[in-house]
Amino acid sequence: MTGLSEPSGSIRVLIADDQALLRAGFRLLIDVTPGLVAVGEAGNGAEAVAAARREQPDVVLMDIRMPDLDGIEATRLITGSPLTPDTKVLILTTFDLDEYVFAALRAGASGFLLKDVMPDDLVAAIRVVAAGEALLAPTVTRRLITHFAARGEPASEPTGSLVGVTDREREVLTLVGRGLSNVEIAEHLRLSLATVKTHIGRLLAKLQARDRAQLVIVAYETGLVRPLPAPESVRAPGRSAGPPGRPGPRLW
Repeated sequence: MTGLSEPSGSIRVLIADDQALLRAGFRLLIDVTPGLVAVGEAGNGAEAVAAARREQPDVVLMDIRMPDLDGIEATRLITGSPLTPDTKVLILTTFDLDEYVFAALRAGASGFLLKDVMPDDLVAAIRVVAAGEALLAPTVTRRLITHFAARGEPASEPTGSLVGVTDREREVLTLVGRGLSNVEIAEHLRLSLATVKTHIGRLLAKLQARDRAQLVIVAYETGLVRPLPAPESVRAPGRSAGPPGRPGPRLW
């Protein structure tokens, strides 16, 4: 339920997690933070979709593993629906257990956080996503790349989806896919930061990508980035490739 007093201009946040204790902790943090307000809670994906349509939050904090409807499908239904056109989704994950982060980003999530995130970082992340930015920190991107390298599925050759993309833009896209920040890309290619931002803006438009997270996905799906074999320490033999009862998502 929305609070009795909702300051004008506040970022409205919906919390979706099947653990009541976690929901309560997130809600407390949000409600005591100036500029944020919790507008509801959901214990599963179906509740999250219904609450998002009812409350029209700016940001949904979305767990992945939930009963009835998982966070991936809930994200797809929220971000792809004209009933919630302005709602952004921020995935919450334990990472080492969840193998579905890539699929969640493809479903339309604006980024993801580990559940052990520090309070200040969670608040900052909510504000970043609410502002329309992608939350995909380079260090986390590199961990994601390493994790999915364990899947061992080969990337395809570059496809027609890159038609119209210049050679320089391909270089920038490749470095985005490898997890480099704008500053790092500028240093690597010896370009100005403004030029890098221009290239990324053009890539977003040409590839019809919502944000930087989707550019990472495109870099993999088109074969511009190929993960190195994962070390034994990150391999996870026998772990399911997707939510129970459904085939695992094809990553590239």
